[in-house]
Amino acid sequence: MTFHLFPKDFVWGVATSAYQIEGAWNADGKGPSIWDTFTQAPGKVWNNIPGNVACDHYHRYEEDIAHMKKLGIGSYRFSFSWSRILPEGTGRINDKGLDFYKRLVNALLENGISPNATIYHWDLPQSLEDRGGWTNRDIKDWFAEYAGLLFHEFNGLIPMWSTLNEPIAFSVGYGMGIFAPGRTSPKDAKAAMHHGLLAHGEGVQAFRAQNMENSQIGIVIDIWKRHAARDIPEDLELARNGNENAHLFFLNPIFKRRYSDYILEQMSLDGTLPDIRSNDMEIISQPIDYYGLNVYNRVIVSTDPELSTEKPVVGERKKHLGGNFMDNGAEFYPKAVYDAIKMLKSEYDISIPIYITENGTPNCSEEVQNGRIQDLERIRYLKGFLHWTHKAIEEGADIRGYYAWSLIDNYEWPAGFSSRFGLIHVNFETQERIWKDSANWYQRVIAENGIKMT
Repeated sequence: MTFHLFPKDFVWGVATSAYQIEGAWNADGKGPSIWDTFTQAPGKVWNNIPGNVACDHYHRYEEDIAHMKKLGIGSYRFSFSWSRILPEGTGRINDKGLDFYKRLVNALLENGISPNATIYHWDLPQSLEDRGGWTNRDIKDWFAEYAGLLFHEFNGLIPMWSTLNEPIAFSVGYGMGIFAPGRTSPKDAKAAMHHGLLAHGEGVQAFRAQNMENSQIGIVIDIWKRHAARDIPEDLELARNGNENAHLFFLNPIFKRRYSDYILEQMSLDGTLPDIRSNDMEIISQPIDYYGLNVYNRVIVSTDPELSTEKPVVGERKKHLGGNFMDNGAEFYPKAVYDAIKMLKSEYDISIPIYITENGTPNCSEEVQNGRIQDLERIRYLKGFLHWTHKAIEEGADIRGYYAWSLIDNYEWPAGFSSRFGLIHVNFETQERIWKDSANWYQRVIAENGIKMT
């Protein structure tokens, strides 16, 4: 048995997002978000159950912080609900909404837990969507107003900020219709993605203008690297196209001040080229203090659907594909985190610190038996990713922290309550929280600042 000890100041945390846990969807003056609207519509989410209550964190945040303290985490990554603070998206401030986050942040600090705040985690105010949402270039200014308000109100209280979480969601929500707001226009998707990058840059500039005390700002971009199933032109092109239209779409403007020739040509040919103006790249490429990496797996792509892992792999296909698959149908490929870190260094020469801001897997034997939940596959999964994170650190990568997704089972977007990612089980009828074996395991990892590998 070997023991992987992490650096002395390594940050151990957990992550959540506002819409997925808060509930209180129309309480205390909160305005509707696009997810409030989307989940009320029939046929959009699992069992047509909206996220109106979710985990009721809005009323139970003190209980949830007590669980965080028991876990021993050093940092909690959460997001603000834009429409809870600015019900119309701009202008009028809802003091009750702002006060909720002040109570949350102060309670975290009182319990020795460092807040890590995401400004935007997908829940755009519906009033702004009614004005075009992320397809309206003015959103960069709406976002800057919102971000500036947060920086002013929480200056000196929150040491880590991120502008956006996983901006690929703009593509899923505006181009595929799977996420809110449910649009299916490829042109709208590319406009939203570009405007998201502009909003990020404006947010960074607003942060610098506030002279934030002892705080850092970054962005959180997920990397699901596409791998060709076969070394043939068709599969290789699918992999390249998938990567170019996902994480590379955002990484290139932020770190190289340009879109790739590949994506520019593709957008020109298919009529999805957004309105890119002369100073856009200067705005987008504002220097950031850290990079937030969300990483869950790789994706194997192929023109032969039997060889692809873009959907869960079940039954005989596991044997057919070979490899290592979990009971939930996901491939077990923890080297994905190592590959992503190496790519960031080799392709972008990133010199800023990296934090693993999300990592987790759903539905790992979630049944409560005799008051216990033995989610052994989740432990195996998390341990594997931490092993490869440690290897990257040993080889010189500047990885400063790790946030498990998620603290508690939550409302998993269109999958609703059917997809459980939590270290802590939630009974969505009673709101009872029960620690899973993975929570006890993670508690030991934090206490020992390392993992045991057999």
